[in-house]
Amino acid sequence: MAQLVPKTLQNGPTDALAMTALLAGAAALSAALYGDLPSPAAAAGDYDVGSIHISQPWSRATPKGAASGAGYMTLTNKGTAPDRVSCVSDDASAQCQIHTMTMENGVMKMRPVEGGLEIKPGESVTLKPGGNHMMFLSLKHSLEQGGMVKATLKFDHAGTIDVEYPVLAIGAPAPDASAGGSMQAPGGAAHARPRRHAGWRHDADGQALIRD
Repeated sequence: MAQLVPKTLQNGPTDALAMTALLAGAAALSAALYGDLPSPAAAAGDYDVGSIHISQPWSRATPKGAASGAGYMTLTNKGTAPDRVSCVSDDASAQCQIHTMTMENGVMKMRPVEGGLEIKPGESVTLKPGGNHMMFLSLKHSLEQGGMVKATLKFDHAGTIDVEYPVLAIGAPAPDASAGGSMQAPGGAAHARPRRHAGWRHDADGQALIRD
């Protein structure tokens, strides 16, 4: 029985390559039209180290002259024991710290975490604007939208890992947040100096920042 061969393939490998290219182009067009391509947030990538899963790392652009910036992410402990995370260093600033935000007697206070931020087994901790956040102190240069900050995180048990934080626009909400914005935290672009934040001041013992 005779076999039917598409006319485009009757001329051998040259036409076969042309057909492959045509099909690849059609697939790319379909992806662009129907959302099959990865989103910018997904392209940033998640990370796993030991029992810790790191999802959606990101940062915000800073105004020219700003001396500090911030990084955000969600940390999930998939293990059976608690772990603690600290920021060792980053390629955009002289020092990297994780800061906590707490309410004490009706006053919002912010201070560096001593000994690392705890992540309990089976739980997630989200660093976000208006809450706990990672600080990039004494910036070497402004953080620009479209750029990247690479930081080294150290976990007491899970180990050490390098994480990249895509830089979004100044004042941008979290990548998965709904429109409407959120409170501008000290971890956002409003930092003016490493030890002083717009709208914040040190408490009496000089160990914490409190909101004016």
